[in-house]
Order: sequence, then C-alpha cells, then structure tokens
Amino acid sequence: MKKRICFLLPLVFFCCYGNAQPPVYSLSAVPASLKEKASIITHEEDILFEVTDIDRATLTVHKVFTVLSKSGKDALLFNEYSNKIVKLDDAEIKVYDAAGKQVAKYKKKDMFTTAVGEGLVEDGSVTYFEVQASGFPITVEFNYVQEYRGTLFYPGYFIQSSAEAVQRSSYTAKVPAALGLRYKTKNIDLQPVITQEDKYKIYKWSVKDLAPIEYEEGAVSFSARYPGVVLAPNQFKVYDVEGDMSSWQKFGMWEHGLIQGLDALPEERKQFFQQLVKNAATEREKIKLVYEYLQKNFRYVSIQLGIGGFKPFPALFTDQKKYGDCKGLSFYTYSVLKALGIKSYVALINREYNDEPADPQFPCNEFNHMILCVPGKSDTIWLECTGKTHDFGSLDPSTYNRNALLITEQGGVLVPTPSDKAGSNIFSSKSVVEMAEDGSGRTKTMIEVSGEYKEDFINHLFAEKSDDQKIFLQRYIKFKQPDAFSVKQNNDHAKTVAEIELLFEKIQEFTAGSKMFLGMGMYKLFSFDLPTAKERRLDYYFHHPLTKTDTTVYKLPAGYVKDVLPEEKKLSCAYAGFTARSWFEEKENAVYITATLTLLTNRIPAAKYAEVKQFFDDVKKYNAGHVVVKKAG
Repeated sequence: MKKRICFLLPLVFFCCYGNAQPPVYSLSAVPASLKEKASIITHEEDILFEVTDIDRATLTVHKVFTVLSKSGKDALLFNEYSNKIVKLDDAEIKVYDAAGKQVAKYKKKDMFTTAVGEGLVEDGSVTYFEVQASGFPITVEFNYVQEYRGTLFYPGYFIQSSAEAVQRSSYTAKVPAALGLRYKTKNIDLQPVITQEDKYKIYKWSVKDLAPIEYEEGAVSFSARYPGVVLAPNQFKVYDVEGDMSSWQKFGMWEHGLIQGLDALPEERKQFFQQLVKNAATEREKIKLVYEYLQKNFRYVSIQLGIGGFKPFPALFTDQKKYGDCKGLSFYTYSVLKALGIKSYVALINREYNDEPADPQFPCNEFNHMILCVPGKSDTIWLECTGKTHDFGSLDPSTYNRNALLITEQGGVLVPTPSDKAGSNIFSSKSVVEMAEDGSGRTKTMIEVSGEYKEDFINHLFAEKSDDQKIFLQRYIKFKQPDAFSVKQNNDHAKTVAEIELLFEKIQEFTAGSKMFLGMGMYKLFSFDLPTAKERRLDYYFHHPLTKTDTTVYKLPAGYVKDVLPEEKKLSCAYAGFTARSWFEEKENAVYITATLTLLTNRIPAAKYAEVKQFFDDVKKYNAGHVVVKKAG
C-alpha cells in the first residue's frame, strides 16, 4: 500500500503573478544570519489549499528560491505525482540570473511525464523537470496547481528542509466551516490566524526570517525532523465513499466497511486448509502452518488500486492468482484464519524508515502498509504477510516500535506493536584460519543469522551472483578482499547458516621483521564512524537492535608462537555492551579471540547520544588493535 503524500515543492498563484514583472531577488538583501550555512534561500512562498466540497479541493503553490551551491541542487528538480485522486493541472518554472532577469521559462508541456507502477496495475504518473545550472547561485520560481478529487489526504505545510533559510513563507487552508479541519505543528511553535469568509473558515500560517537547520545524520524521517504543520480532515470522501477521521475509532469503521464481504472462500478451499492444520496441537501451530503455506505459495506484488490503496482484492482473487500486495496478502491470511475459526485483525501501519509512530491524539492518515494481528489469551502474534523469508511471529524492523490501527467490528483501535530486541537480530560467526609460513591462508567461516540479518543473507548473499557476493562479503560483513571464495547455505540447521571459505595471499595486516600483526578477527564487529555528537538536537536511530558475536581461531604456522595478545576488554553504556578476550592454546598452537557486541535499542535519545558515540568509538578503537605472533627462537 503506497503512501500518498504530496511533498510541496516551490511555486506561484497564477491569478496573482501571471502578468506581473518578476521582482529582483538580491542575495545582498538577505541577512547574513540566513545565508550562513545555507544551501538554499527561499525568498517567498505562498501555498493555498482550498476545499470546495467534501471530495473536491485545489492546491496552488508559488515559490521563489535561490540555490547557493551544488549541495542544494536537489531543489532544482520539480517532481509531482498524479493519480486518479490528485492531478497536476498546470505547472510553470522560471529561471532568473543574478540581476533578476528571467533567462528561461518552462511550461508543463516542456516537462517529462512517466507512468509509475511497481506491480501489475499502474499507480499513476510523475511529471518532472530538472533545471540545469551552469553555475551557482541560481534563482528559480516554481508555480503549479493540483486538483483533488478526494479528500482522504490534506497536504501538509513543510516549512523548511535541510540547509534551507526562509525569508517569507505562508500556507493558507480554506475549508467549508461545516467540514472544518484539524492541525498539528511539528518542531515549531506556530499558530494560524483564523478568519471567516461566508461559509468558509480560513487558516493561515506564516513565517519570516528562519535560519537554516543543519542536517543531522541518523535522525527521524523528513516530516518529523523539520518544522511543519500536519493537516487532516474530519469528514472526507474518496472514490464516492464517505468517511470520518475525527477519531481513530471512526476512521477504522471506514476501513472496516471497505473489507466487508471480501473474505469469502469456496468450500473446497476451506476444506483444504482444514486438512492442512488437522494435526496441529495448538492454535499457534495452526497459524504457523497457514503462514508458511502463504510464504511458499504466494508472492508479493505492489498493487495500488482502488480507494487510495486501502481496499484489498477479495480473498478469492488472491487465492486464485497466488499473488497480492500487503493488504491483499494480509487480508487473505485473515480470511483463511477466519474460515478456521481463528480471530485476527488486519492492521494499518506506517513502515517508513525511522518515522514516528501514529499519534494517539491526532487521527491522521499516514499509513502506507498493512500487517496482521492475531490476539491470543497469553500471546499476541504479529505477521508480516509480504515476507517470504520472515520468521513466523516476527515483524520487519520498520514496523516494530510503532502504533498500528487494528480494524475491528467496532472500528479502529490504535495499539503498539512489539519492541524489537537485541535477541531478534543475531549475527554469530566462527572463523578458523589455517595460516602458512609466508602469511597466506585459508579461512573457513560459519555464520548463523536471524531476524534482519537473515533477510539480508537470503536476499543478498545466497541469491546473488559471484561478483555481487564478493561485494556483500566486503561491504556488508567487512571481510577484507579475498583472492578466492565460496559461499554455501547450510540447510541442515534450523537457523540460517552460511558456510564461507576465503583464500588470502596475506592473512596478516602487516609484517615487521619476524613478527606478523594479525587483525582482532577476520572482520570487524563494528566498523563505521557515527556522526559527531556536538550539540545533537534529535534522537539517533540505528537500523535495529542486535547481538553480534565472533570467534576467530588463528592456527599458526609451524615455528610461530604468540608474542603479544590484547588485554581483556569490557565496555558498556546505557544502551550497549561489548566484551572481548584472547588467549593462546599451546597444544593447538592457535590464538583464540572472542568478542560480543550488544545494542539494546535502535533509538538513542539525543541527550545520551554522546555517551553512545563514545562507546562505539572505543569499540572501533579496540577492533583496530592487533594480535602479534612471531617466529620462535
């Protein structure tokens, strides 16, 4: 289910600006406080969203901005989406030189439009045009109008992006007083001026002289990171179906109405599933058998069709075609479980990476995915029905720690999904390194993975060609470049296990006289640099919590013994821990190194980030150390 969001790019009210001479946008008139650290200066922006009926609205946008340097060139791309609900009616781009003289003008007919469709049904189209800059600064004016034939989504007011300074910007929402609207500010204290005009209520937000905001790596998604205003309807109508969004319960009733009567399955299919689960001792076993059948026999395709992508295909259609999108596969599983007498609920959720959970106090359609919830007396089972390799009862990292809207007979119920845990994503490896006197050697590595690591291995290591596997071994696992390698998936284990053999001309990192300096393992448990901790404002997000363990055994060549082994190491902070030790086994003439890294949560509060960064810097420093071995005698 694709999220329908209108990202507001810069433009002009045609009725106001159509025949006027363009003003001069002089950078010399921009205060120094706005230009400092800015890549983009927005000189003026006027946005008007006018709702004329419960299912009719118009968005008119005017924006003039200057791109100061190459780092802001992404703003030069005009890119607007159209479908059966939202249509780009008109668009215009003007380009000015440093003196304010217009040097180019482009109409909608000069732009490019391409169909967009990830699956079997076209989703719509995108109209785009990139202004070519021969140098910087460059000043551009965007103007466009969008027509809405449905009001499930109200476009938000996105005031600033990274490194963008704003001289003046306003957003006006004009809605029938009988319909009204709701709004919520994010990262800014900004209230609208509200006026009345006949049967309309007018809300206007305005800002002036906003200094640029520095980008912070690893923070939440765009809409939650920068200042803005989220808007939502009370009553809406889309595809001739009316709904109420004034509460989560009422919005869930609208979704529940869409799926009524779609769960019917033929009697022979019901009997098939009854036979499938007849030997299951518990309800949980029955659900697992159904889920595994789905994984083996159905495939995921993206089909954004019908009411904003919210109405699934009938269960019979999915059963016959053996494919479906997230809502189709989730609803199909719901239908099969219903036929078996097992209660479940489809659930709407936002799976945007690092996005904020849905706000219990502000019903708003920010969902873009559907999963399934099977409540139990002692345990609730959550199912990601699009994942062919997901473990039963597990979610994708993008849907842990969120709020899901269960669609029940009584309406919507907003509930939290489980928290992802370190024990859900395990990467456990053991490498045995057979070394020769000249420093060459062969490594046999067994890696056992679960959770997100399992998904990565199945989709990117086992399924790829040799060249891609080599890239995965180097960039993802962080092995140094092998001279030859082989990869095999071991299917004899309950968990996913990779057997990897690597050949190296040089095992050691470097040599000094009779001594060889070996790495603290065949790969680094943690190898990248976290962003600076200086004055961090926003929480930092890792991709997921994790537990990583490694044992590396260096079997030394004849005539070599250990020289220097690193001391045992224990590091900890509020959200992570690391232990490592090494020792020499004389009978085997081998050096053993073991290490364990645990990250308890993926979200690090800004106030604690400096502590966590220091922890990982210390882990990386330890990993950069060496085991030293030397020739005996």
